Amino acid sequence: MPESSSKAPTQPHSPLPDFCSLPVISALLVVGALCVTLCWLAPESTRGWRGYSVGMLFVEWLAIVIGVALCKLHPWLRRLPGLLPYAGVWLVMLLIVTAGSMAAEWMDQMLGMQLILSGPHVFVRDNALIAALLGAAMLRYFFVLAEWQARLAAVAHARVEALQARIRPHFLFNSMNTVAALVRVDPVAAERTVENLSELFRAALGQHDTHTGTLGDELQLVDRYLAIEELRLGERLRVRRELENLPLDASLPLLLLQPLVENAVRHGIQPRREGGEIVLLGSCENDMMQIQIDNPLADEPSSGGSGHGLNNVRQRVAYHFGPRASMEAGPHEGRFVVKLRLPVEMRHARADRR
Repeated sequence: MPESSSKAPTQPHSPLPDFCSLPVISALLVVGALCVTLCWLAPESTRGWRGYSVGMLFVEWLAIVIGVALCKLHPWLRRLPGLLPYAGVWLVMLLIVTAGSMAAEWMDQMLGMQLILSGPHVFVRDNALIAALLGAAMLRYFFVLAEWQARLAAVAHARVEALQARIRPHFLFNSMNTVAALVRVDPVAAERTVENLSELFRAALGQHDTHTGTLGDELQLVDRYLAIEELRLGERLRVRRELENLPLDASLPLLLLQPLVENAVRHGIQPRREGGEIVLLGSCENDMMQIQIDNPLADEPSSGGSGHGLNNVRQRVAYHFGPRASMEAGPHEGRFVVKLRLPVEMRHARADRR
């Protein structure tokens, strides 16, 4: 699969945080407040409540100015090569703190407020040193966070590649045997089975540059897979679908539901002589959709069930949707139930954010 591997995403060369976002601005404000509080609580500090409140106002004002400046300069900083964007952010922070401290010292002298008791330019020097150290520490944190997110994305991409490369030989052989048996008896059904099989292989072998599709695409893959298995298992496989009011344009990772349905057939229907019913349920409330897949429990556990498929889907759900999504899987009243709770994200909106 050389084409698929060559399209693996690369780590961004300058993964700067979004300084226009509320979490980053809040982090600047919180760090500034903690710095003022620690200086005020220092054993040799002589500042009272008046000095603490004025210092807090000054530092929070600087944090807001830094946040606004970095937000405006963010597109330009991202174009710098290598680690220069971080150096540029550090330099901007240092210049703003230095300029703000000089302005505060000048105003204190002109107005005679006597809020700054240190010697000439000591206030500016100390603030510049504090800004340099805190700025370097924060940028180091943002850099490590960006690297961790890039590694998480790479791991998720590798898992998708592994899932797409995993075509069980028994499913292929069984499907081809089904086609061979239908060629003379029912050529139309044989042709339809070949088409369904080709669509499943196209998705499994990765025919798209992105690993994100829509809920409608995934449900079509599920229907094609079940159509093939229904021809092989006959009346042993019964499917009940209750998937009304689902947003078919919602963003969904490719091959997310189909492996769950395949597990339901392999471990819940195939081992049972009498077969059973697979139930697909779906509902949508506000901006959350719930999808449930359940199958009867086999009398004896089938071979090859290690739980890796469920763990794979669980990790992909967590990476794609974040903490709002959840997945539960386990036996319940004689059936094995998988419940997915996913936020509704339109595919075009998600692409815009990226």
